Amino acid sequence: DDAYGDLLLVDTTASSASEIVTDWALTVGLALSDAAARVLYNGIVGDTGRFLFPSTTAKTLHIAAKLREYDFDFSAMARRMDSFPFKIAKLQGYVFDNLEVDENGAAQVVLTRKVLDDFNVSDAESSAIVGTPGRIDTVQSWAIFVEQPEGHYRVRLRSKSIVINEIAKRHDGGGHPLASGANSYSLEENDQIYQEIKDTVAHATH
Repeated sequence: DDAYGDLLLVDTTASSASEIVTDWALTVGLALSDAAARVLYNGIVGDTGRFLFPSTTAKTLHIAAKLREYDFDFSAMARRMDSFPFKIAKLQGYVFDNLEVDENGAAQVVLTRKVLDDFNVSDAESSAIVGTPGRIDTVQSWAIFVEQPEGHYRVRLRSKSIVINEIAKRHDGGGHPLASGANSYSLEENDQIYQEIKDTVAHATH
């Protein structure tokens, strides 16, 4: 929301930064290499959840189609995006076993340092399971609290359709309406964030 550079290119209707960059490059006539097209296409596919998220528009698909005209191995890319290490699969199992879900579909799970160490997963690697709670049909919005070495928590907020980035802004964070990040500095703040998610989901579903 804040001006963070001398030049800003913002399109709040775009699915991803990759869509914005591609749209700009094609509009001004920049030549894209096959490698650049592959990276941009990968960004769009990833940020749209393989074109399944609500952010996917006709323009998104049109731009993606333009990128597919370049020479890169789409099948190999898809295989890489669909595969993950065995330890991440085990961590997904932990998330399903320990996910707290209320009656309206607000959910949370906490990944402590001990949990990450037990699964030999780094903070960065744990981002691979951010979409896991959303695979449950009754879950609408969720938070994943990841304990940091310094003791505070990185909070990954996601939602299927209910806007949750205002919650992130209140807790030292921000982001997109359905995908945001925040920071929590105590277990009490974790509880507060989850309560705000529950209240937001309850209000939206009643």
